[in-house]
Amino acid sequence: MAQHEEHTAYEYLRPSKKFPNVWCSGCGIGVVMSALIRAIDNIGLEKDNVALVSGIGCTGRMPVYMDFNTMHTTHGRALAFATGLKIARPELKVITIMGDGDALAIGGNHFIHSARRNIGITAIVVNNNIYGMTGGQYSPTTPIGGRATTAPYGNIEPPMPICELAQAAGASYVARSTVYHAAELERYIEQAIRKDGFGLVEAVSYCHTGYGRLNKLGTAVDMMRALKETSMAQAAAQKLAPEERENKIVRGVLHDVERVEYTARYQQLIDQVQQSIGGR
Repeated sequence: MAQHEEHTAYEYLRPSKKFPNVWCSGCGIGVVMSALIRAIDNIGLEKDNVALVSGIGCTGRMPVYMDFNTMHTTHGRALAFATGLKIARPELKVITIMGDGDALAIGGNHFIHSARRNIGITAIVVNNNIYGMTGGQYSPTTPIGGRATTAPYGNIEPPMPICELAQAAGASYVARSTVYHAAELERYIEQAIRKDGFGLVEAVSYCHTGYGRLNKLGTAVDMMRALKETSMAQAAAQKLAPEERENKIVRGVLHDVERVEYTARYQQLIDQVQQSIGGR
């Protein structure tokens, strides 16, 4: 198993890039990258048939290290670029890698409409509750009371419900796991990639360098343990009263339906118009 994992990692990474990577020692983003690599390998996708699109931020650096077709785009615009790519090349498996700030603040409108269109993009949102790379500002998912450089006395805004927003907007597949539950996260990412439509996977992570220090949450190991202790499977959560589920991370496939994918519907329109013109 160790030999297979080593082979898998080297096969999908760019050896010309400097390693170790830019992430802080102990960061959970590496766990997400490993889960993504394994998910793609499980499906057996050719590297040339995969496109990774990212924005700006710690998470946005992920495609730099991975040997696929990649686009490192502007802040909040990963889904906009990915939409154009998917329409132009619908046969590609298009995957966006975003942080919580990147996806839901400046990128929030793109997030909503990508789900509404049900375009065939897999969106992975690494949620660490803060803008980690740009100075530790509070983000759309910072919990109430959480401290940040722009909220030194505690955040007063309610956090954005990522999965609930994606489901309400029209996504076909919605799931949540944590970087502690690496095998489960891999499984959900694989299912989202296989889904013919917009798939959202929220990967709950942590930023021990920014958020952890400001909120005195301990080391990366401490925050990793906290993900284990504060999360629960969806089946277990459904047995609890709403007040008992408060502040718990509910993991699982939260939504999975069949809808017509956007580029397929777009092609149907093209065929209808061409047939109409040709029949004149």
